[in-house]
Amino acid sequence: MAFSFDTAAELFPAAIRKKKRAGFAYRRFDNAADAVRFAIEELPADSLNGAYLQVDEARFDQKGIRSLYDSEAFPLERRSPAVEADAVQEAKEDAA
Repeated sequence: MAFSFDTAAELFPAAIRKKKRAGFAYRRFDNAADAVRFAIEELPADSLNGAYLQVDEARFDQKGIRSLYDSEAFPLERRSPAVEADAVQEAKEDAA
């Protein structure tokens, strides 16, 4: 069965016990493409680690979400690699 990026999706945060608040809360998306893009491009790395995406009965962890984002079938424009590298560097600096 082929994956449909048009299907509604839910993004669940990782349980972060060391912090008083999670990096993000549960979020529902009208389509999986928006959920995948949000997870990869907007979530801080520590929030994505341990989070999962549910689309119908299928669940995707961090690696699964990344593979959907990197797939040739991903229908949305991706953030440029330079912008993504800057975001990763900012997340590392924020964590330090």
